[in-house]
Amino acid sequence: MHAIAATELAQLQAQGQAFTLLDVRRDSARAKDSTQIANAQWHNPALWLEWKDEVPKDKPVVVYCAHGHEISQGLTTVLRVMGLDARYLEGGIAAWQAASMPTTPL
Repeated sequence: MHAIAATELAQLQAQGQAFTLLDVRRDSARAKDSTQIANAQWHNPALWLEWKDEVPKDKPVVVYCAHGHEISQGLTTVLRVMGLDARYLEGGIAAWQAASMPTTPL
């Protein structure tokens, strides 16, 4: 599977590399946590058919959900089939937070 570790994502951010960061947590999980990874764009995973074509194709995409399982992995697969360079955040935002990486309020 095409995954990226929290430390790798933090390195991309620190280097100022251009990429699209998609938060695809369910609305309830997102509201409960009330934080996100900086510069993330939230998209409702249940409505992926409505927004999938809006994801920029000219730069890599990193997708994250709560724990890095079905939602982010499934949407990463969809984006890759569409020809995008997409990866999911291994362990989701939970792994990001466990590694003491910074978040921003929603």
